[in-house]
Amino acid sequence: MLNLASLHEAISDAIPDEECLVYRDRRLTWRQVQDRTRRLASALREAGLGCREERSGLANWESGQDHVALYLYNGNEYLEGMLGAFKARCAPFNVNYRYVEEELVYLFDNADAKAVIFHASFAPTLAKVRDHLPQVKLWLEVDDGSGEHLEGAVPYEEALAAATPDPPEGLSADDLYILYTGGTTGMPKGVLWRQEEILRAALLPPRIESTLEAVVERARTGAGKMRAMPTPPFMHGAAHWAAFTMWFVGGTIFVQSDPRSFDAKDIWQTVERERISAMTIVGDAFARPMLDALREGEFDVSSVRSISSGGAILTASIKDELLALLPGARIMDVLGSSESGHQATQVSRSGTRATTGDFELGEGNAVLKEDLSGLVEPGTGESGWLARTGPVPLGYYKDEAKTAQTFPEIAGVRYSVPGDRAIAREGGGVELLGRDSVTINSGGEKIFAEEVEQALKHHPAVYDAVVTGTPNERFGQQVTAIVALRSGAAEDEPALLAECERHVARYKLPRAFVFVPEVLRAPSGKADYRWAKATAFEALGLEV
Repeated sequence: MLNLASLHEAISDAIPDEECLVYRDRRLTWRQVQDRTRRLASALREAGLGCREERSGLANWESGQDHVALYLYNGNEYLEGMLGAFKARCAPFNVNYRYVEEELVYLFDNADAKAVIFHASFAPTLAKVRDHLPQVKLWLEVDDGSGEHLEGAVPYEEALAAATPDPPEGLSADDLYILYTGGTTGMPKGVLWRQEEILRAALLPPRIESTLEAVVERARTGAGKMRAMPTPPFMHGAAHWAAFTMWFVGGTIFVQSDPRSFDAKDIWQTVERERISAMTIVGDAFARPMLDALREGEFDVSSVRSISSGGAILTASIKDELLALLPGARIMDVLGSSESGHQATQVSRSGTRATTGDFELGEGNAVLKEDLSGLVEPGTGESGWLARTGPVPLGYYKDEAKTAQTFPEIAGVRYSVPGDRAIAREGGGVELLGRDSVTINSGGEKIFAEEVEQALKHHPAVYDAVVTGTPNERFGQQVTAIVALRSGAAEDEPALLAECERHVARYKLPRAFVFVPEVLRAPSGKADYRWAKATAFEALGLEV
């Protein structure tokens, strides 16, 4: 039986005195994290929360467990919140801490949140919405030095101190793991996974036998060797996936000192101080400022052996620059989504030429035909839907229709089809085209936003770029590029077009440019296409 909490418990018993989780001056051993998360589980159970109905009698879009909102910046409490909820047989879920009041009410209501663990600095916002959330039974407040307080909330550390560290009971492979999508192209949706399936799809390292005994033995032999720092917010799946993956090989998880903003200098200082060996980032949005900080400062980064990136484009030129400064490291691009787990990878090393958008498919992944009638024949150049079978989610919480659409059954096989378009190549490779939801239809031709963004970023003057569709009288839609230039660079549209033309067909070239000081992205580093559309429409004098 594979369950996130049971695996962490078993590893804690095997290596109790090794460091497990480090944040600022808190250096928690596995024994201490075990104790703290057991106490949190007891606090949740004391509030009447847990598993109300076992999985067997439920539809794929239903839940029989109580849900716990994690409204937190990075810190030990985020990962403790996940583990503590799992040990209480509750299902934690991620909350985007940039959401405004209306978005929070929607999310908490959609998720049927019964408890909220939050940093105190969010108390003023919660005070405005709590009357709209009568289903919440417990508010646990993490002191963050802000001096804020939500009336009636229980201080997190006091709740742990008052609770008993009882071992978890009744844990099941059917217990839920919930990940809410980012909502950058539509309303957030809660993806429901059985814990055994998410473990196999995203959290257990490849080539490790998927049994509790094998994972514990791997962690025992690797104890303390991996020193890992996921730099994105833990509310982003890639970040806490990386944390759990490193834990399951006996690694130690480190959190940067400043979790409220992306501070590249702080990240490299942490790498130097703690001798970090593995890092997780999100595409160019993270890599570019990290490169700038490396060039400007003197940091000992010789300990870094691996950088993984997922969730956004990491362009080939950026990878080459990183590898030049980190010659002993490898860069792994990971392709996947909330609905699929890990699907494909690309590994780049010093001395080899990096590429963008080319991946090797993992086991159980394929490209389906446009009409979902079967598999695309590799090597034909035909584009289709990137899909996964095997360990896939149950569905979307409370949404039967979208569950059926995204997780169809084809020839007796259930697939996850999140919406990414790709071309299957001979030999198991795949070329990623982009997400269908941000496709631009210009004159009957489909243009994927990501491929134009990649083309723009090849120009040395471009610091960041995002692409959206805007109305065009002749073609229906046109490609509009929102571009942030490097300091001191001039707005040279012909030069940008010339660079794009080297990488994409002419019909894909931007027909309009909007220059901005900064491209707004989610804290996870992903492009915010709703912001991009609104920005483009406003700049071009159009009505949304």
